[in-house]
Amino acid sequence: MRKLRIVIVGSGDVAQRLARAPAGARVRWVALARRATALEGLRDSGILPIGGDLDARASLARMGALARSAHATIYLAPPPNIGDDDPRMKRWLAAISTRPKSKRARAKLRRPADKRTRGLRSVYISTTGVYGDRCGDWIDEQSAPRASSARAKRRLAAESRLRNGRSAFPSLLRAPGIYAESRLPIERLRERLPALSEEDDVYTNHIHADDLANAVWLSLFRSRPRRVYNVVDDATLKMGEYFDQVADALAIARPPRLPRSELASHVTPMMLSFMSESRRIRNVRMKRELKIRLRFPTPRDMLETMKPETALQRNLI
Repeated sequence: MRKLRIVIVGSGDVAQRLARAPAGARVRWVALARRATALEGLRDSGILPIGGDLDARASLARMGALARSAHATIYLAPPPNIGDDDPRMKRWLAAISTRPKSKRARAKLRRPADKRTRGLRSVYISTTGVYGDRCGDWIDEQSAPRASSARAKRRLAAESRLRNGRSAFPSLLRAPGIYAESRLPIERLRERLPALSEEDDVYTNHIHADDLANAVWLSLFRSRPRRVYNVVDDATLKMGEYFDQVADALAIARPPRLPRSELASHVTPMMLSFMSESRRIRNVRMKRELKIRLRFPTPRDMLETMKPETALQRNLI
């Protein structure tokens, strides 16, 4: 059976989990990568790497051409670390919007690449941070964004560019903190960085990297065009509770707790901004429309299955 060709923009952990998943065997994966080390890692995961830099428009010509004739595109790349916009998304949309010169080439791009792919969507991984602080209230996809941090504003700007661009109808997956056995706050715990006191603590949301990869895959086939999905698990955890669960699972001391008034001098400004937003997010739409079955409904479900020594070793790589 002919394989689907799917383009991935961004060469990190989620991209490689997609390729390693059983369904990924039906795909010819092609991924944009900037660093030579990433190129090798992609090859090891069965992904064809294409060199390019989202900060250099000229380097995107080849990947843009591949994306125009692919069955689907998955955009996983983060915005820059400064500003309120995402110029990387702007460059990417420009690269895939280049109009072919010949009539024959333009006609080919208008035809479905394969009868099996009608209805496929492009997918963008955004962040639940676009909702801003909700003081612990429950929200869903119908809640209007209230991005307050610069990083959330950049993601919201990228969403807007996709909605208004000429690309294929995108599905927008808003993800919270991503965790896995190799993505745990072990260094933070070892450094004894404090968490908020119980009375000041904030609700936080999570998704396992495997479940996020699965949601990306399912959204290619099951999502509605220009649809937003909150890709979060079933847990209702405060941030300090999450740190305590990880510490207990790894036999590391729990972090000390401090009131908000004393915390600023002990954590980075970015961490403090995370500790200034509290929200609980419903995942009903994700389950109903994408029909996803979470492998890990809560972080505790994963923590109870792992071996502490293995997790410690993986977080050092």
